[in-house]
Order: sequence, then C-alpha cells, then structure tokens
Amino acid sequence: MSALSENRKAYFNYEILETLEAGIELRGYEVKAVKSGRASITGAFATIKDEQIWLTNADIPPYQPKNTPADYDPQRSRRLLLKKSEITYLIGKLQSERLTVVPLKLYNKGGRIKVELGLARGKRKYEKRETIKKRETQREIRRTLKK
Repeated sequence: MSALSENRKAYFNYEILETLEAGIELRGYEVKAVKSGRASITGAFATIKDEQIWLTNADIPPYQPKNTPADYDPQRSRRLLLKKSEITYLIGKLQSERLTVVPLKLYNKGGRIKVELGLARGKRKYEKRETIKKRETQREIRRTLKK
C-alpha cells in the first residue's frame, strides 16, 4: 500500500479516535490523476447526504487537461463506498458526539484507490500548543543525544 496523498494537517488539527477504510467512486481520468500523485485531500471532509457518505472539497486536477470534459469540476463531491452497517455506525457517532469524519490518506490497494477515514474530534487551541511543545522538546532531546 503506497500512499498517494496524505492529509498531515488532520493529525495536528484533530484528535483521531478511529480509522476506517473506504472505497471512492472516481472517473477514469480521475484515477489516472490520483495514481500519478496529483490529488490533494488537505482541507477535505466527509458529509452525509441521503444515507450516503460523500467526500467534499478534495482536489483532483485533470490528468490531461485537454482531454477531460469541459464541465469537469476538480473539487466535486465524490461518493465514498462503505457497508451499510459502517454508514449507520458513523451516522450514530456523528449525531451523538461532537465528532467529524476526516480523510487521512489516499492509497492504492489491490489496484483500487482507497481512502483512510478518521473519526475525529477537533483540538482546541491549547491542545495544539501542547502538541507543538512536545514536538520541540523531543527535537531538543534528539539534538543533545547526537552530540
């Protein structure tokens, strides 16, 4: 499984509680663009419409701009493929608690494009500051150990 695109900001902005694997419904030229590493899921999120989960705000530019349809929207909503039981589980979690579903990475598995989704809770400003402090102290420890 090679990661085609990662959402590194999600780990900083959210506390990831659980992860799920989902398929994504793409068109042929979008698959080529994702496999070439041109997709970006930074700032993307999952929404629920009509008992289905949709990936919103993911940017997949055209693989060959001159060969794509004129009405192609690189940031269109794309349907995520999950089992019915997983969808109802997510809907229940989202309604009962203060959670959101965030895509963490796009990867290739068995010739198919998969999305790793994270059930996440937003971090507050002071939690983000604590994360930065921990990272800096770990960096200082590594520096002193090298010398």
